[in-house]
Amino acid sequence: MTNTTFSYDIIATEKNARAGVFHTPHGDLLTPVFAPVGTQATVKSITPAQLKDTGASLVLSNTYHLYLRPGADLVAEMGGLHEFMQWPNPMLTDSGGFQVFSLSNTRKVDEEGVTFKSHIDGSSHRFTPESAIKVQEQLGADIIMAFDECATPNDLAYNQRAVVRTHNWLKRCVAAKTRSDQALFGIVQGGVFADLRRESAEFVASMDLPGIAIGGLSVGETKAEMHAMLDVLHPILPANKPRYLMGVGSPEDLVNGVLRGVDIFDCVLPTRLARHQSAFTPIGRINLMNAGFAHDTLPIDQTCSCYTCKNFTRAYIRHLIVAKEMLASTLITIHNITFLINLMNNIRQSILAGNFEPFAANFLHTYKTNKKQEPS
Repeated sequence: MTNTTFSYDIIATEKNARAGVFHTPHGDLLTPVFAPVGTQATVKSITPAQLKDTGASLVLSNTYHLYLRPGADLVAEMGGLHEFMQWPNPMLTDSGGFQVFSLSNTRKVDEEGVTFKSHIDGSSHRFTPESAIKVQEQLGADIIMAFDECATPNDLAYNQRAVVRTHNWLKRCVAAKTRSDQALFGIVQGGVFADLRRESAEFVASMDLPGIAIGGLSVGETKAEMHAMLDVLHPILPANKPRYLMGVGSPEDLVNGVLRGVDIFDCVLPTRLARHQSAFTPIGRINLMNAGFAHDTLPIDQTCSCYTCKNFTRAYIRHLIVAKEMLASTLITIHNITFLINLMNNIRQSILAGNFEPFAANFLHTYKTNKKQEPS
């Protein structure tokens, strides 16, 4: 299945790392790229204008949550997600598969789909590959995901069944898709089992879709296991298609992912940390609730040029936290997202300049040696 609306141009490579451009109806994505998560058609704590000012170019929204509330019909009536949430740049929606499968006590999986209960009111619902595509077509994101089964990473028997089901469902998703202005990505599964990952990667690649997602990682396996699976996938996945590592977004994981050929990332981490008073810095995370920041006149990060760091001290932000003011989450969110966007921009520039490997080694050494400063 070839889609002429979407294409991926690789501009430069350095070993497995790639810098490219993915062309979409709502603009070009310069890769590697990080997407903040707007689960319910909003990135928590900040406005779309503030988000745009961070330099973000791609936003992810969640099919499961929007299907339940306010409903895909309403979003379509309002002109689709771009118009509904006033985000002019590219958007991505997941299929809802991960959220459905995380409802382990209230779901029932069969070969046709999944029956599950809403986490909101307990009502019963049904997702199939066909309905997941229909909902995503109503939402209208530029990049949409196939419906898949995300398995416990270390359970071989479960992963063997889930890979077969994921591949069967991908074929049904391809058949159900009707919009040419949306890029459907198939999802590679297989847990931490190299043979299953190879099998899944070969099958998804054979479908000739505009891009390929890598699912079922960062869900409980070790970092070393995640890296090993990415190393397995790199030589199998087609070089001319963007690769999206789902749900991964810590600074060290972004660097390690790019080292292993990943182009697109998303994660709730920067906004979730902000709501828990934690901020990124080049030497690790800091907890701004700590009493040591009460008289600190420095910004969160002296090397950062975001709105927060240009205008406010750590002492002021700690005051907002203690006073339980909502602005604290907003200011830390602006910084955390900007930090990751800037990191990705620096990674891209280093690939273009041919010095990404020393950049990555220096970043990982600096960040790792200060990991003990991270809050619990």
